Amino acid sequence: MNNLWNESEAAACADELALRVYSSRLLGREPALVLHGGGNTSVKITEKNLLGDEEEILYVKGSGWDLATIEAAGFAPVRLRPMLALAKLKRLTDPQMVNGLQTQLIRADAPAPSVETILHALLPFRYVDHTHADAVVTICNTPDGLRRIGELYGGLAVIVPYVMPGFDLAREAGRFFAAQAGPQTIGMVLMNHGIFSFGDTAQESYERMIRLVSMAEEHLRQHDAWELNGPPAAEPRFDRCEIAKLRQAISVKAGRPMLLHVTGSQRGLDFARRADVRKLACGPATPDHVLRTKALPLIGRDVEQYAQDYRRYFEAHEPTAQERKVMLDPAPRVLLDPELGLCFGGASAAEVGIVADIYEHTMDCILRAERLGGWQPLSPHDLFDVEYWDLEQAKLKKGGKTPVFKGEIALITGAASGIGKACVDSFLKRGAAVVGLDIDPKIAELSTSPAFLGLQCDITDEQQVAAALDQTALRFGGLDMLVLNAGIFPPSKAVAELPSELWRQVMAVNLDANLTLLREAHPLLKAAPGKGRVVVIGSKNVPAPGPGAAAYSAAKAALTQLMRVTALEWGKDGIRINALHPNAVFDTGIWTDEVLQARATHYGLSVAAYKTNNLLGVEVRSCDVAELAAEMCGPLFACTTAAQLPVDGGNDRVV
Repeated sequence: MNNLWNESEAAACADELALRVYSSRLLGREPALVLHGGGNTSVKITEKNLLGDEEEILYVKGSGWDLATIEAAGFAPVRLRPMLALAKLKRLTDPQMVNGLQTQLIRADAPAPSVETILHALLPFRYVDHTHADAVVTICNTPDGLRRIGELYGGLAVIVPYVMPGFDLAREAGRFFAAQAGPQTIGMVLMNHGIFSFGDTAQESYERMIRLVSMAEEHLRQHDAWELNGPPAAEPRFDRCEIAKLRQAISVKAGRPMLLHVTGSQRGLDFARRADVRKLACGPATPDHVLRTKALPLIGRDVEQYAQDYRRYFEAHEPTAQERKVMLDPAPRVLLDPELGLCFGGASAAEVGIVADIYEHTMDCILRAERLGGWQPLSPHDLFDVEYWDLEQAKLKKGGKTPVFKGEIALITGAASGIGKACVDSFLKRGAAVVGLDIDPKIAELSTSPAFLGLQCDITDEQQVAAALDQTALRFGGLDMLVLNAGIFPPSKAVAELPSELWRQVMAVNLDANLTLLREAHPLLKAAPGKGRVVVIGSKNVPAPGPGAAAYSAAKAALTQLMRVTALEWGKDGIRINALHPNAVFDTGIWTDEVLQARATHYGLSVAAYKTNNLLGVEVRSCDVAELAAEMCGPLFACTTAAQLPVDGGNDRVV
């Protein structure tokens, strides 16, 4: 474990809280220590209150903050003395504890203090660091982990047998610290949970953490349980329609749309194909991860059997009637399949990413523990207690308003600019995972959101379209919504002067490519958990064509007719398809200055007048069309299919 402490960077910190932020970020930079909000740190600072009296304040990491990016505002300032008083109580429920922490904050806008605040308060050191170091929890999760940890650290660390997080853990840890700590003690191991280090300075506490974790890593090396490279497995095999059906089954069990990411990870494929994978793949590395990854992965693709196994897994606990009422969805978050390899499920792309990061590290812990003496995670009883912990249930109930497209996937063509780009923004804003296709290579960099996948694709090439749909299924699990937006608007040509080559080019992009997309996307849309939806971006030229636009008008009219026939055929599958007919949307790629000037001249108008030449006298923007396209995929249009809706400010030739 590398020591990242930098004297010049530390010297730039203005005070102890700034140093606390700095060393916390150093810990957060190392995924083998903490992942996605895991771990917590604190510092005890004496400050004057509004009355001028000095108080000891415990600044502890607040809930929802990540050590890798934490700022001073991310630390919850709690009065220290009341925390020490709470620690003396014989019994305190976790909700009572949380309330006690909240009422001792000195800042009303502070984040909720960590549930381990009392434990931080009890440790008699200014700085306290806590991580879920992979190497330490690996050793803990072996049959003789307690012995190994004790022999490894000796008097350097207090060893606390596993206790569920919360008040009981704080009390037990305090008791063990008082009994075991000596002059050499620099840390504390909470079995199956993580490791603490502490010191009188930020540097001392941080470097002690690095020292303790490095000792655990060296222990694994000495026992040939560190290097995990083996012969690579064969390439994964997949069928996008099968992936979509698997995602559908998972979503049904979850009770809401879910994403499914097929990683293609070589390590994951190797792990999934192990003969003993069912024995190994049970239990998280630390209980802090159980709500992210669930206690069990799905081995294979039988989601129904998994749901039954998931419920049986906790039978030994004999859940109460109240606990049964809050049983979490029996849908897997981690899947191990010999053909697909390692897959992850989640309600959003961000959630899937977190599950992926955690389980990649969990696999390392499992494989190293197996080499060390065997993988032995916490019991089903202990995992049940964490998964159905009343504090975690309270978090689930808190949740904000759920985005309308959360867990769903939209594919948008012509997405690099204009209406397509605006559609990407509209669907992302509503919580969808979005795949954008465009012939322009800049599509790959259109958005940095983990929910966006930009693919360069010539939609007139059927092989490229098939490859794009494959990538959509691998990245997100299928397809729920399709926006057929890509098109070209050629220079004005009278019919008598219209070359056949130009005609065929316009038809290939504006019509033929959309047939390919509809045909190839149909099985994915049919498997959409919330039923598939399609929006066709047509044109005012369908009901009211203009001279010089024969190829464009004919292609859009044929596309509209294709939409109507598709609605007739796909209604039985629950798939709805509708069309929007925009007009004069000038912030799109097809409206070059040359084309715009030519059309304005044709109608005897200035460019400014041409832009607002409609009944309402308004300019129609790409975002106006995109917002309506997104709404047409939402619940307001759940009973509508084969509709054609103008977005043109009112056109006298259409009205």
